[in-house]
Order: sequence, then C-alpha cells, then structure tokens
Amino acid sequence: MKKGNPLERYFYDNKGRLIHKWLHYFDIYDRHFSPYRGKPVTVVEFGVSHGGSLQMWKKYFGRKARIIGVDINPECAKFIEPQIEVVIGDQEDRKFLRALRKKVGDIDVVIEDGGHTMPQQINTFEVLWPAVRDGGVFLIEDLHTSYWPHYDAGHKKPGTFIEYSKDLMDQINAWHSREESLEVNKYTRSIKGMHVYDSIIVFDKGEVTKPKHKRRGTPTLSQPRTDAP
Repeated sequence: MKKGNPLERYFYDNKGRLIHKWLHYFDIYDRHFSPYRGKPVTVVEFGVSHGGSLQMWKKYFGRKARIIGVDINPECAKFIEPQIEVVIGDQEDRKFLRALRKKVGDIDVVIEDGGHTMPQQINTFEVLWPAVRDGGVFLIEDLHTSYWPHYDAGHKKPGTFIEYSKDLMDQINAWHSREESLEVNKYTRSIKGMHVYDSIIVFDKGEVTKPKHKRRGTPTLSQPRTDAP
C-alpha cells in the first residue's frame, strides 16, 4: 500500500492506540490542516474513542499544539497526557457545549467526529462556530449518516446536517438575495468558504464583507447593461 501524506503514513505505521478512519479522509485533513503544523494552535476533536487519533493529531500538529478531545464516555479521561486534554460530556447538550467553549477559549481547528447524530452535529457547529478564530477551520466528518435511517435520516430528509448545510450555502450567498426570506446574518459574515467532499464538509472562518465588482477595460460589444459582471 502506497503511503501518502504525513497523516496517512502515521496511520499505516501505527502500532499504538486504535485509529479508525475512512482512507480518503487523510488527503482532506492534510489539505486543510497543513498550514497549522508546527504552530501554537488549539485543536478540538469530538469523538475520542480509543484515543489513537488524539495521538495522531499531537504528532501531526507538533509540540506547540494543544489537543483537546471531547467524548461522552468517562473512560476516555485515561488518555490525558502532555499536550492532550480530555473533556467528558454530551455534545448534544448545548449547555455542555457552551461550558466547553468557555473552558477552551479560542479554537483554531475543530474536528467533529463524535456521535454522528443530527442534533449532535448541528448543535456542535452552532455553539462552537463562534469560538473558531478567524482563519480557523471547522471540519465535520462522517456525514454519510445524513442518509442512514438508523440515524433518523435519509435523502433530502429535513433536519439532517446535509440539508442544514445546504441552507448554509444559501446563507453564504445572501448578499445577492432579493427576498426577505434570505437575509444576511452571522454565517453570511463569517463563513469564508465551504469545501464539500464525500462525507466531509470543511468550513473556513473569517470576516466576510459585502462583495463588490468593478469594470476595467474598453467595451467591444453592444449589449444591454446588467448589474452582474
């Protein structure tokens, strides 16, 4: 098996705590997380499981990183070690999430790999998004559960994170809406981009202002003037 980026190499060489990942995730991780390597960043991962991924992130981000794992299972507290903290709680509980946000402070990278239910995913995004620093990223994975009946989900079923994210795509474009049903809000002003992959969406955080367009050069065709470029 060919070993690719540093995360993939770590995974295939891993003889420590169990890591369970879809293989196509590693390129996505590295694409969006590589700018933070070697820097003093705060990384929060929901879903500790056997603790293997916490150690992977510690190795990947480097000695200056603060890694925080969040899980509902109290046994996961045993995975605390230098650079790695573990917080026990239910990510569906907004009160817990608000307390976590206060405890952790500003966040550079969120990796949402928790319980994969729709309320857990949506609540975690809505409560933790304000804590992500400008220039930070929020990655939510295993979104295939939005299509699984076992998770009370299904194709185009209201209430899934996939359907929720489609509304966020509308919200990003709210500057251009002529309808009262789509107005500029906090997400319009703070989601710089959404990257959609198989089972993963990555959100870029940053200040967004109303887009502008200009004209330069000499017109060469006779055509009706429009507002659009």
